Amino acid sequence: MPRKIVLVRHGDDPPDDRVVTFAVENGFEPVFSRPFKGDMLGPPGPDVAGSVVYGGPFNVFEEDKHSFLNDEAAWIRACMAQGIPLLGICQGAQQIARVLGAEVGPYDDPVHEFGYYPISPTPEGVEFLPRTLYMTQAHFHTFAIPEGAVRLASSPLYPNQAFRYGDRTFGVQFHPECTIEGFRRWQSNSWAPYGQPGAQDKAEQDALMAAHDAAQADWFYGFLRKLFGTAP
Repeated sequence: MPRKIVLVRHGDDPPDDRVVTFAVENGFEPVFSRPFKGDMLGPPGPDVAGSVVYGGPFNVFEEDKHSFLNDEAAWIRACMAQGIPLLGICQGAQQIARVLGAEVGPYDDPVHEFGYYPISPTPEGVEFLPRTLYMTQAHFHTFAIPEGAVRLASSPLYPNQAFRYGDRTFGVQFHPECTIEGFRRWQSNSWAPYGQPGAQDKAEQDALMAAHDAAQADWFYGFLRKLFGTAP
């Protein structure tokens, strides 16, 4: 029976995010793959119950510069072809959108979402996201909604925050997997875009984190249960 959730990662953060917690607590085996470090994904085996493609610092349209993106694109196509539940987060959502033929990249005048921002459901997205919630963000690129996909959520700065393709493939621009501890690491990282248009300052982030992180976590764990179920 399928038991593995393959986690395609683009950095070396500790494995303490909410996807890993969900997998362990629900009987799945989280399998970490870092193609940017040379790991090869290959085709999904019969033991794969799902996959998550994480965020990261790579421009998804630079396959010539980052050849591992081609391997990840093949993995995404294979998961979709086999009906394997698939979630793309931030860069991962952009990769799924690109595989499906949509445009990906920054606005002409880039604006950053870095902090906690309100995400609202579209009329088609109320089953996915029943109400407006503040979600963790760290990006300045976006994706167009692929042909055949359904736009599920938006924010005031970025109208395309989530989409569904078929019944088992989802992409989200925001970071519901990120815990308070994880965001603290981002706040102290050299790439943190403080002072850039759209980015919140640390005091605002801290206040919004305290007010909204628990609701974000509750929603995300519920979403993962719907997407992946529980392991036999």
